[in-house]
Amino acid sequence: MGDMATPLRSISHRLSRWAPWLPAIAYVALLLPLEALGRGGGGEHYSRPSSGNGGGRGGGDGDGVALWVVYQLFSLVFRYPKVMLPLLCIGGIVYWLYRRNLHPDATTRKALEQREAYQRTQVSQRDVQGWVNALKLKDPAFELEPMLDKTKWLFMELQQAWFLRDMTPVRPFLSDATFQRFGVQLELMRAQGVRDAITDFEVLDLQLIGLDQSQWFDSIHVRVHARMRDTDVPVSFSDAQATEAARKVPSEAFTEVWTFVRKPGAQTRIGADLFQGKCPNCGAPFNGGAANSCEFCGAVVNSGNYDWTLSEITQGIEHAPYHKTVDGLMQARESDPALNLEMLEDRASLLFWKWIDAQSRGDTKPLAKVARTDTVQRLETELEGLRRQGVRRVFLECAVGSADVRAFQVDPQGQDVAHVEIRWSARMGVGPASERPRSLPTVPQRYIFTLTRKHGAQTNTANGMSTNRCPQCNAPLTNSAATDCDYCGTPLATGERDWVLAAARTFEAWNADEDARFRALPPRRAAPQQRMGDQGHTPRPEDAVMDVQERQRLLYMMAAIAAADGEVTSAERKLLKLCSERWGVVWDNVELALSMGPQLFDRLVEKGSPEAEVFLRNIVEMALVDGRIDRKERRMLVSAAAHLGLQDRLESMLDGR
Repeated sequence: MGDMATPLRSISHRLSRWAPWLPAIAYVALLLPLEALGRGGGGEHYSRPSSGNGGGRGGGDGDGVALWVVYQLFSLVFRYPKVMLPLLCIGGIVYWLYRRNLHPDATTRKALEQREAYQRTQVSQRDVQGWVNALKLKDPAFELEPMLDKTKWLFMELQQAWFLRDMTPVRPFLSDATFQRFGVQLELMRAQGVRDAITDFEVLDLQLIGLDQSQWFDSIHVRVHARMRDTDVPVSFSDAQATEAARKVPSEAFTEVWTFVRKPGAQTRIGADLFQGKCPNCGAPFNGGAANSCEFCGAVVNSGNYDWTLSEITQGIEHAPYHKTVDGLMQARESDPALNLEMLEDRASLLFWKWIDAQSRGDTKPLAKVARTDTVQRLETELEGLRRQGVRRVFLECAVGSADVRAFQVDPQGQDVAHVEIRWSARMGVGPASERPRSLPTVPQRYIFTLTRKHGAQTNTANGMSTNRCPQCNAPLTNSAATDCDYCGTPLATGERDWVLAAARTFEAWNADEDARFRALPPRRAAPQQRMGDQGHTPRPEDAVMDVQERQRLLYMMAAIAAADGEVTSAERKLLKLCSERWGVVWDNVELALSMGPQLFDRLVEKGSPEAEVFLRNIVEMALVDGRIDRKERRMLVSAAAHLGLQDRLESMLDGR
């Protein structure tokens, strides 16, 4: 027993010397679990909360524990400085290693996005062979490998043209809307005072991942997996300086989906197409030109009538192929049998980029020929109001996620109407007219572009995807202020011959207007249109607020509304943080939205308005995604309803009325 007592006393003595250290060690050990608890997810596309607590816990519960730990640590530093300071240094090193090797940061988020993009675009070899066989039935000379080789060549040429800030060399291969997109994006960067510096771009993999066939166009979807070095540099940098700057940043991989369209019946002309510098119709040499048409046969080379035309580029993370059902389409085709969604969506994309261009420049000329006069005048009034205040609208890094026709309204006595949903994003806001834009958050947007055209007008399939032309003389449209064609004098802004822009509204504003219109219709007319008009009560599958872009948009708008009165209370901040945690939206971005306040959006929804009701309904649907409303979610909804002036409507929405 005596021999055993000696070691025990020795151990007890040694432990007594460490006794003051043990609480400190315990507190330091608590730091990493708390950090892991507070950041238990990946990037913005990760399905679990990106900055929220684990296990579905709400925001705010850990704040008291964290403050208590910090208080105790400070106490221990004063009581045992010789022990605590080395421990804190060790803890800091361990924390840095944890963040560097384990914690998902921006690099990890991009890797997760790449993985998801790759998974969303995976197809079987059997599917690929089936699509190739379907194309070969109409075009026996079609082969997949040469098509993929052309895609790779175009990818490399397009990157080079983008770097040199001159898209003219690739214009014959792009639809008018795609070409307009690149031009506007380059102009937006120039206005920001930067240029895009890229180098070492290469294609890693190409894969056919889809085929859509209609009476008017065949559309193939090609997954492009590539990588490059990419950074922003001052606009004054030379090409050599920009290349040198790009070489200093790491190479990053990305996945895009390129959509090419071609008229059914068009044949592969081996050795006699645009890729060989020849007209795809007559085979004569083609050297480009402003008209983008063959000088020998007059064919519009980017129409898609003779060869494949690049009509759309989407990010792999956003690729979601589905078969559209468009309300009113069959009725609209009764008077225009050639009406097709491919050309109309390309036209809508073209109008979108002209709309962005006009606001960015503060000049409505780009819209003069493609929008109704009253629409242009309304926008000019808004821009003039901003000029008087010494501010302007800013759109940076603007990108379109999708453009989808939602519905048609046919009026045999007047104008037919087409509603096109455009999902886009940009670092945007309102800033001083004479200053460089400050840091802006990237805001997802959901707009409905309403297009009108005289009933009985016919789709000009001869121009195909070249949708920026006069319907009378076929000349390319200019950006002059005239509303008529500069070449033949045909009126263009009236919608007599082609679709023109009548309105660009947020989804909530459009939904509210359509709901009111539906309720005003006599029952005998309302019944067939119920799916379109009563969107709030019978939502289409794509209206669900499950996708991350829609969650971000709703949360940023909530933040802007909360900041509209100039003060965001701690309770409001906690509720917003709860939403960011549960909806998987990075909190830092919400903080940036709070700092921007109402400037983040062109306008905020009016209290008590139908638009506000649509907005609140979307938030309620988000909260009900798991089938129940807990205490914290109810607090959030009550706060949102108060800001929107709809306290009396909240309970009925929760009851599903």
